[in-house]
Formats: sequence, C-alpha cells, structure tokens
Amino acid sequence: MSNNHQDFEADWWGSCANTYGEESKQIVYARLMNLSPQNLDGHWPVYDIDGGSVLDIGGGPSSMLLKTINAGHRTVVDPCPYPDWVAARYEAEGIEYIRSAGESFISPARYDECWIYNVLQHVEDPTEVIAVARRNADRIRIFEWIDIPAHPGHPHELHKTMLDDLLSVEGNVVDLNERGCVGRAYYFAEARGYKVTKHSWES
Repeated sequence: MSNNHQDFEADWWGSCANTYGEESKQIVYARLMNLSPQNLDGHWPVYDIDGGSVLDIGGGPSSMLLKTINAGHRTVVDPCPYPDWVAARYEAEGIEYIRSAGESFISPARYDECWIYNVLQHVEDPTEVIAVARRNADRIRIFEWIDIPAHPGHPHELHKTMLDDLLSVEGNVVDLNERGCVGRAYYFAEARGYKVTKHSWES
C-alpha cells in the first residue's frame, strides 16, 4: 500500500481505542470464512483453530487472531503505523506482529492457513498479496468487498472473476446488510486438508 493510502488508513483508525464497529463486522466475516464462534466462560466470540498456525495478512490493530484459542504459530502482517500498545497487546497474546506490506512478506516457515479479510481493496498489488498467501500457507480463508469503485484508501475495485482467477477457485458472493456489513461480498474457505495449488507463474 502506498504511503498516501497507508496514511489514509492510519488516520481512519486513529488511536485504535474504539474498534467495536470493525470487530462487529468480523463476526460476519468469520462466519462466512467457516470459523465457528464459541462462548468460553463469558468470552465471545472465541475461535478454536485446533492447533493450527495462521498468517493474517492485513490484520490491522484488532486481528481476529486475538480471539483464537488452541493455536499454533500466529502472525499478523500489516504496514500501518498503529500506536505502540497495539504491538504490545499482540505480544502479550503470543501473536507475532510484523509491520510490513503483505506483498513483501517472506516467512521462513509455512503456515496451515492464511486469513485475508477486508484487505485487498487497500493494498498496492492484490495479485502479489494472494501469491504471498499461496506461497506461505496450505489453506486460505478470505472475505472481501467487491464491486465498489476505488476511492482514497481503497485503490482497487475487486470483482468475483478476478478473485476466482487469483485463487484458482469458484468463490461465493453474497449481498449483506447485518452488523454494519452492507454491500456485496466475496468469500471462500476450503475444508481442512485442502492444499493450495500454485499458479504456473509461481516458483
């Protein structure tokens, strides 16, 4: 994401003190990404990821990984300059936090899953972000808004055919109006055991 778009996004988040709206939307994202919420001693939503390792590209200051249990290695990659306490919270929860553009992320280890939600409109190169996800994870769960014209902070207009091609899958489309989620969305989540295949142009 270019500096102008990063600045727009960072200004939108501000102090990150109140993320309720975005976290409410995440409940919808998670359901469509085939993540089942649990109530754990009054804490909700909680997602049990069965020991899996997860890479969250563009997870922002309030990644859904903060609500996971029974987890392996968890990493949030995001380029924006959030307040210092955001990094401290991730560290306290044992989540690796890397301030980097998704396009340039290189991992020495492979992840069981990569999560991408409400991200690809914001990045510099959606094609490369998906390529990074495919190189670094065995499965991909994705939720993205589509058919929205580009505007400041959101330099890309995404479409189903584009995302299907990048993922080499037939994704799903739904019109939403719940928990602050209003618009047309694309979502896809492979069942456990799925292995992401590589494009011919990937090494």
